[in-house]
Amino acid sequence: MIECMVAAPHSGSGKTVVTCALLAALKRRRHDPCAFKCGPDYIDPMFHRAVLGVESHNLDLYLSSEATVRSLYVDACAGHGAAVCEGVMGFYDGVGGTTERASAWHLADTLGIPVLLTLRPKGASLSLAAVVRGLQTFAPNSYIAAILLNDCSPSLYSTLAPMLEEKTGLPVLGYLPPMPEAKFESRHLGLYTAGEIIDLRSRINALAATILQTVDWPRFEQIFETPDHGAARRPYPQAMTRIAVARDQAFCFTYAETIETFCRAGAEPVFFSPLHDQQLPSDIGGLYLPGGYPELHAEALSRNESMRTAIRAAIDDGMPTVAECGGFLYLGQSLQDGEGQTFPMVGVLPGHGLRTEKLVRFGYAELTARQGGLLLRQGESTPVHEFHYWDSTENGDAFEAVKPVSGRKWTCGFTTPTLYAAFSHLYFAGNMQMARRFVAAARNYHAKEE
Repeated sequence: MIECMVAAPHSGSGKTVVTCALLAALKRRRHDPCAFKCGPDYIDPMFHRAVLGVESHNLDLYLSSEATVRSLYVDACAGHGAAVCEGVMGFYDGVGGTTERASAWHLADTLGIPVLLTLRPKGASLSLAAVVRGLQTFAPNSYIAAILLNDCSPSLYSTLAPMLEEKTGLPVLGYLPPMPEAKFESRHLGLYTAGEIIDLRSRINALAATILQTVDWPRFEQIFETPDHGAARRPYPQAMTRIAVARDQAFCFTYAETIETFCRAGAEPVFFSPLHDQQLPSDIGGLYLPGGYPELHAEALSRNESMRTAIRAAIDDGMPTVAECGGFLYLGQSLQDGEGQTFPMVGVLPGHGLRTEKLVRFGYAELTARQGGLLLRQGESTPVHEFHYWDSTENGDAFEAVKPVSGRKWTCGFTTPTLYAAFSHLYFAGNMQMARRFVAAARNYHAKEE
């Protein structure tokens, strides 16, 4: 099997572009690759999925244990001949920016996979070797196995490659030249999603065609070849209930592992669109409203009054519901769009969603229940993640969130025996007990309705 982590000294090195190029090339070389993302990012896995046509998985060592991460990785690798994991931020940048926990290096160390270090040689030459040497020696085992130069001209590559090999002892396997035609643009929550880039397939094809010519593939495959994990994918148990999962342009932030965890807990996920469908799916026992970009679709979501009415009626009737971030905003009284216009939303929560034009809360936190509810009993905690530019006039006070390292605290969220609603993104794969409670509540509701 071929295994590789794509990492870099800092953000902005083009890890997503390089990862997509590698995945496309490995697919063309018939290695049947699968993909992973280090950390809680929702958008990068969408690009991986666009390349491969199969789900990409997040691996997060703050949101879940090392044992869970290993299990998720081995399970998702089953049946594939290659695995590429995209790193996060700088190679050693972990929780709070001052620890290695949950960094790309921590994940490489946990999984024991070799690292392809991506360098963008803008404004540096020999100093790149010093940076690499620092990364190599910072930890007892850096796992760095080779270098790839990104956004590098052929002439510059011919100068830098032999120098880097001499100064670092690492093989330089190739490069990607500047390719403005294959660039992935960004906005307030990161890259535009894969589905929003009309010519994404042509960009991916251009990346694949180029990297197949500019990388020494026999050498790459030799360096990153590892023993096969030899594990078969675990089967799901028989479904006991159905959970409706919002999935469309407005609600697109869902971890693949969350859906799989619902299945492992005994649920059948049924996807629907709050934008386009008029009613909830039939014969369901629970409702999951993930994050995404409801603020960009506020008018269309508001205009679909029949769906808003159906969701409000289901929640009022006691249907177990989990709403995170964008889903939380959707359940409020109203939502302001990017132009400042306000539109009515579902109306089961008291707050109004407002544009702030700044990052409100960002990063990891520990969420502790101040009162018992659907997912957590009073006093229980779970790790979460937040990243949003919109806020609410009523954030709730059912939970206390505490930032690691800094210790900053705030209250947030709403909970009842049948509801979880908050800005905090949950990671069900790291807390199977929450998934079981959600599915059990959905099963009980479903049985009551029959």
